[in-house]
Amino acid sequence: MSTLLEQLKQYTKVVVDTGDFKRMKAFLPQDATTNPSLILKAAQLPNYQNLIQKVKSDTTGQPVDQVIDALLVAFGIEILKIVPGRVSTEVDARLSFDTEATVKKAREIIAAYESKGISKNRILIKIASTWEGIQAAKILQSEGISCNMTLLFSLIQAVACANAKAQLISPFVGRITDWHKKSLGSEWRDEIHGGANDPGVTSVKKIYHYYKKFGIHTEVMGASFRNIGQITNLAGCDLLTISPELLAELQSKNDSLQAALRVDLSQSMSIDEIHADEKSFRYQLNQDAMVTEKLSEGIRLFCTDIEKLEKVLQA
Repeated sequence: MSTLLEQLKQYTKVVVDTGDFKRMKAFLPQDATTNPSLILKAAQLPNYQNLIQKVKSDTTGQPVDQVIDALLVAFGIEILKIVPGRVSTEVDARLSFDTEATVKKAREIIAAYESKGISKNRILIKIASTWEGIQAAKILQSEGISCNMTLLFSLIQAVACANAKAQLISPFVGRITDWHKKSLGSEWRDEIHGGANDPGVTSVKKIYHYYKKFGIHTEVMGASFRNIGQITNLAGCDLLTISPELLAELQSKNDSLQAALRVDLSQSMSIDEIHADEKSFRYQLNQDAMVTEKLSEGIRLFCTDIEKLEKVLQA
């Protein structure tokens, strides 16, 4: 019997979730995603010091935010030598509530890639799924710049991203589950709340069903996994971005795997269409404590890691 990873690839496009491109080759992923936290970890490894020194040398005298962008692009270029598809590069999380600045930064990142001979067709600009970020994506998509909407925890965010014609969304499975585990405390039971009933898994399924029911072309890429059970219960999702550790676990197991998500099943469901203008978007986020807390926390953590990365480059 083939491995779980090999079977998963029959139903879903597998994406590696890491900034450590030297670990990617073992898993033959189609695409790759990065974020400030992953790049920060990679930047502190001995293997990448030559790359960092080259970036610093090439950007001498430039503002530190431009040095950061140059580093992100340098990592992206190396990743694209390994994956045949796309790489996601994230806009500075400190711009998450500034539409104009997000658009400007995204254009600069694309221009930096193109100056190195990389087509924008191979780049996904990663943007936080705030209202301002979604409006930035709407502008960028109209210019032919594809966006990956990250820090997404709810259907209302997914619907707003679809309205903006975002190329791809990344609902965060593990962080949703983390919140519910903490909320339930001693009442959490893996046999009841795990597996197919995992809160993060059910959230992504709900989004997937909505998109397929209404013929939405935005891709759904489950992200932020804590265990392989969350992954196997989303087999059939458009894409799944998975850490090297969990990819290795999937590669080591030979259990049977069937698609948990299918377009035909989604299209047969009775689902109400959702209205997602700014007022309803902000209201529904406010009414959902999990979404509000995890979105804010995610932005804070990415901001912190960007600032740490700046210090590493300045050292």
